[in-house]
Amino acid sequence: MDESALIRAAQRGDERAFEELVRQYDQSVLRMALNLLRSPEDANDIYQETFLRVYRNLHKFRYDCSFHTWLYRIVTNLCLDVLRKRKVRKEEASTIATGDGELDRMDSVPEARAHGDPQRELFSRQLNGRIRDVLSGLTPRERVVFEMRHYEGMRLKAIGEVLGTTEEAAKNCLFRATQKMRAALGDFT
Repeated sequence: MDESALIRAAQRGDERAFEELVRQYDQSVLRMALNLLRSPEDANDIYQETFLRVYRNLHKFRYDCSFHTWLYRIVTNLCLDVLRKRKVRKEEASTIATGDGELDRMDSVPEARAHGDPQRELFSRQLNGRIRDVLSGLTPRERVVFEMRHYEGMRLKAIGEVLGTTEEAAKNCLFRATQKMRAALGDFT
């Protein structure tokens, strides 16, 4: 069954069709939420809330845009809400105090790749830390646009559609985010 047939069947109440839609998009929704929020717990919450909203509102989907765009708009709006709330309340620190001093939380996540060159590993860790700092300093909208473009590989037109704005507005937002990233990473190039 093609996507539009699945959507129509799910709109009529066919649970298997809805489950198939979820299966087709579940990984991309979870990946996008995780990339934007950097928290597995928050990403899982957004994942569940996204598909709950899709289930509740699928009857309102009218093919004005692609299903993919409609779904990404839901995910993006939910993620932006979380990012805005984080700005209002104090975020959890990216480091934790240990007996040996400060430890970056990302360093406690096991690394799957082989450790080869210690100097390159140090450089990579410093660069990743700087990128995380810059991303957390971007406005929620800049961060969403930057990550949709660079982590999700989305085109500016699709990003504009997801955000309910123009391609030009998405392009300008990406430009501002990229300029901030370049300025912060200048000594790494």
